Amino acid sequence: MKLYTDKISGDEMVSDGYKLQDIDDIVYEVDAAMITVTENEVDIGGNPSAEEAEETVESTSEKVINLVHSFNLQATSFDKKSYLSYLKGYMKEIKQQLQASNPERVPVFEKKAAEFAKKIVANFKDYEFYTGESMNPDGMVALLNYREDGVTPYLTFWKDGLKETKV
Repeated sequence: MKLYTDKISGDEMVSDGYKLQDIDDIVYEVDAAMITVTENEVDIGGNPSAEEAEETVESTSEKVINLVHSFNLQATSFDKKSYLSYLKGYMKEIKQQLQASNPERVPVFEKKAAEFAKKIVANFKDYEFYTGESMNPDGMVALLNYREDGVTPYLTFWKDGLKETKV
């Protein structure tokens, strides 16, 4: 199994347990699903006694996006101006890392990242934003959107911002 961590924060963002789709050699799109998570549900398998007062633990359930829940991604928010400011700093950091590790990738990264950023800005109102578990403000912000059916969530991760680790 491959685990993808954010190069800046070190937060786990996604794994190949989910289907990663490479889009334009710049981002991964990962389909997710809505799941119901139940907390505080305890069942020890015994029958409650009719003579004893029944002790119960209140259980709660909520609908969550499986990928967000599995990797403890944290919701954050941006307006267009603050997101562009963040993105400029983030891209600069990733570019510096690429110059040190893979200099031939830099021109491709710059061109494709700028093109994809234009798509994000054009559809800005459609996105929700998630950071890694540490909520590092310099780390990757994953983009959540929904497919054309309006029901299927998917997340977008910057390909060059992820470090792949075999587990």
